Amino acid sequence: MFDTRMRGRHVEKRVPSRESLSALDKAENAAFLSNGTGKDIGKPSWKRSFPHVLIASLASFLYGYHLGIVNGTLESISADLGFSGNTMAEGLVVSTCLAGAFTGSLFSGWIADGVGRRRAFQLSALPMIIGASMSASTESLEGMLLGRFFVGIGMGIGPPVTALYITEVSPSYVRGTYGSSTQIATCFGLMGALFAGIPAKETLGWWRICFWISIVPSAMLAVFIQFCAESPHWLFKRGRGAEAEAEFEKLLGGAYLKSAMAELLKSDRGDETGSAKLSEFLYGRNFRVVFIGSTLFALQQLSGINAVFYFSSTVFKKAGVPSESANICVGVCNLLGSTIAVVLMDKLGRKVLLIGSFSGMALSMGLQAIAYSSLPSGFGTLFLSVGGMLLFVFMFATGAGPVPSILLSEICPGRIRAKAMAVSLSVHWKHR
Repeated sequence: MFDTRMRGRHVEKRVPSRESLSALDKAENAAFLSNGTGKDIGKPSWKRSFPHVLIASLASFLYGYHLGIVNGTLESISADLGFSGNTMAEGLVVSTCLAGAFTGSLFSGWIADGVGRRRAFQLSALPMIIGASMSASTESLEGMLLGRFFVGIGMGIGPPVTALYITEVSPSYVRGTYGSSTQIATCFGLMGALFAGIPAKETLGWWRICFWISIVPSAMLAVFIQFCAESPHWLFKRGRGAEAEAEFEKLLGGAYLKSAMAELLKSDRGDETGSAKLSEFLYGRNFRVVFIGSTLFALQQLSGINAVFYFSSTVFKKAGVPSESANICVGVCNLLGSTIAVVLMDKLGRKVLLIGSFSGMALSMGLQAIAYSSLPSGFGTLFLSVGGMLLFVFMFATGAGPVPSILLSEICPGRIRAKAMAVSLSVHWKHR
């Protein structure tokens, strides 16, 4: 058993002796052999951790749903609440949610380290339930804005906690695949919002139903995550070594328990005691990691992907394509690219997908520039402009979308991982 000792709320780390380190090395080597048979037992089954990852991905689904639901229903909302034609008010309905997400993301690391990953998921679902209820039942612009702010807080907490949790509960050989699957969950959320909002233009008050619908997956996340494994990394950091072993056995199987605990203690051996401070990310030795993560998220947002998601209907409409068809095409390309990322993430690696993704996005922008500046209007312009936009979405989903959060969660030391992701992901919301 690998344990630490606690005094009050503070964890006192025990520095391993030379004998204990030798024992750890022996345990790590022995874990790759079955019980005395001398045969290689291979890799742990991905099936054990998959249900836990699936439940955690509900946070990504909700992120996508709430990100897209206003786009299709904003016209109905503004007409029903009496601010139709007021572009300032319509903009606030969108930006208030993003402001809440920035706030939630900034504090998500401290929440995840303070109460654990499972409680953090529940604290992510709670404001989304409250905010969606307020938005669905409000009769004023002020009530809508307050509800959207609460929803945004939950949206900000969810993605970084999801990336943390998946990194810490999944076997290393499928970590990239599982991390990319959250992008697919986001795609399903966006497409769900699209289809849920279709009747809004014809049915009075349907937009309220769209908000009530979102409460169902939020409640499912809050309830079902309670039956999932807690992060063994978080438990070990809190001095609860026996519980960490129990969770590893649930996630990987008893045959891999010793190697998992040995790897956890080895990675924890170089960490300093105490919690990470914000000053360490600004000018300390961890600045480089946070700078890399923040830069990746800034480039992700500055690439222009938000303009595509928010204004693709306008571009397609000018090209003569109905807005409903345009949104479906964008959603399908996003889903297809995310699926390819799942397949290739652990085969080609993060760096290759990231470089290929940004290169493809640059090419698609070039095609759209040529279409609008060098060609006369006609089929060629339609093909290049629409095709270029769909290629842009597809290439974004293969790398620039899923890679930053996966990469950051893997390069950060365990002691600072949650807070480093919180700081870096706040850049993601700041540039939206």
